[in-house]
Amino acid sequence: MTKLTVLATIAILTPFTASAENTPGSHFIENWDLDENGTVSLEEITERRGDIFFMFDQDENGSLDFEEYVLFDETRAADMENNAGGGHGQGGGRMQEGLTFRFNDINDDGEVSKAEFLERSVAWVTMVDHDGDSAITAADFGSRSN
Repeated sequence: MTKLTVLATIAILTPFTASAENTPGSHFIENWDLDENGTVSLEEITERRGDIFFMFDQDENGSLDFEEYVLFDETRAADMENNAGGGHGQGGGRMQEGLTFRFNDINDDGEVSKAEFLERSVAWVTMVDHDGDSAITAADFGSRSN
């Protein structure tokens, strides 16, 4: 199975639940909360970012170049469009910023290495975690969190 096939499979299987539509951040939590306890820990963020990196590193050279990042951006945009109003909450902008090329290319060399992408997990959690509990929950989304 190719990485694109895996990616397509994951996109198709992404949960779309009606109850999530009114809960800020629910789409993110449903997809990143690996132990399904309602809290996305730094460890879960790092693991999921590793999975994402693997999916988009099409040439398997350990870095995401411009073309691979374009595919990543397009996939994220399609996910946001498909889930408009589906529980992204007002924290969605911060969530998207933490996945951008600019945020993750720490050394400004025009590529994002796997080490850079994983290292930025801490900064991403810090940026989104407004209640300071070192995890991402529904409390970090909504009108007061942005």
